[in-house]
Amino acid sequence: MILPALFTAIIFVLAYIIIATERLHRTVVALAGGMLLILAGILSQEEAFAAIDFNVILLLVGMMVIANIMSETGVFQWIAVQSVNAGRGQPLLIMAMLCLVTAGASAILDNVTIVVLIAPITLFIASALHVSPTPFLVAEIMSSNIGGAATIIGDPPNILVASAANLDFLTFAGNMLPITLLCLGTLIGILALRIRGEIDPSPAVSRLDASGLITDRRLLRQSLIVMGLVLVGFIFHGMLGLEPATIAMAGASLLLIITRRDPFQHLREVEWTTLFFFLGLFIMVAAMVKTGIIAAIANAVLNITKGNLRLTANLLLWFSALFSGIVDNIPYTATLIPLVQQLGKAMPAEPLWWALIMGADFGGNLTLVGASANLVVATVAQRAGYPISFKRYLSYSLVSTLAVLVLSTLYLWLRYLL
Repeated sequence: MILPALFTAIIFVLAYIIIATERLHRTVVALAGGMLLILAGILSQEEAFAAIDFNVILLLVGMMVIANIMSETGVFQWIAVQSVNAGRGQPLLIMAMLCLVTAGASAILDNVTIVVLIAPITLFIASALHVSPTPFLVAEIMSSNIGGAATIIGDPPNILVASAANLDFLTFAGNMLPITLLCLGTLIGILALRIRGEIDPSPAVSRLDASGLITDRRLLRQSLIVMGLVLVGFIFHGMLGLEPATIAMAGASLLLIITRRDPFQHLREVEWTTLFFFLGLFIMVAAMVKTGIIAAIANAVLNITKGNLRLTANLLLWFSALFSGIVDNIPYTATLIPLVQQLGKAMPAEPLWWALIMGADFGGNLTLVGASANLVVATVAQRAGYPISFKRYLSYSLVSTLAVLVLSTLYLWLRYLL
């Protein structure tokens, strides 16, 4: 078993290095790594395909379709403009309102979709205020990642963990919403202090007209009704005996039927590269489990912590945050799930799951490459002529992320470890 384990470890480490350095697209790397492990006989085709969690894949597809259809109504742009008006032209208050909107929307829809829709509005707002859009865009990046931590559907790492740990919608929200709200308030306060000296705090923009932003009211009503039904389904999915993926796909199907939208158009907008990235990851992680690598790592962790639950949970939280800031938090989370499952055989698993979620979600804010939303907003900003450098982003994110992680540590301790 030593040679298969060594080969698997080499493939996995090489894949991580290539993903982190962006030498090749991460989807290509994950698929190639997975296929190599099958061709080498580490996994059979049956074992590899059985390792793919279709609850995760189909939940993402369903929510992406719903979000894409809803985005055509202009509702997100309308909400952003209303936030500016609520801020009464004051830059710091506008930033706070945009953070709240971004976080709230990211909790119920894919946070990448949310930032793609709100970032262009932010560029317009910054132009009207005669200030750099960078602080506003960075604030939205971090708010989307924090807000996305509140629910199962807010961020891909949540979907992965919830599926593996059998966490339902209400249980997840009940555990994560308090710390999410606390961290969001802390983030807004720290960023306001950080950028106060960079911008003129006096009102610089008059009330914006939002009347023409809702482009299709009928589609909006239909989308809101279906989204409401989907959220109700998530809340009661345990009683209904249905997986969240089934509810999301049913909602997407219903919305396509009642709106008579062209399925080709909206399925084309699904982030297939992300989904195939998941496929490759599931296969590589399954090989790590089969060859005993995950069990060996778990035993090493237990030897370091001497089986102490408090030490293990805190180590997991901070290690997850640090590593998620270095590479995308999606592959990191997929890798750590079987490790937590293994550790859960020696100690209560519940604190470990929440430590992993908080570390992966909040740690994704640390650097520009920590989460998908970060890179998407950076791309939008660069195209508009406002590139966000790695160093510039870190100047905003470092203190606030550390503060959020300290709060998370206290929350983890008080709620799960006393």
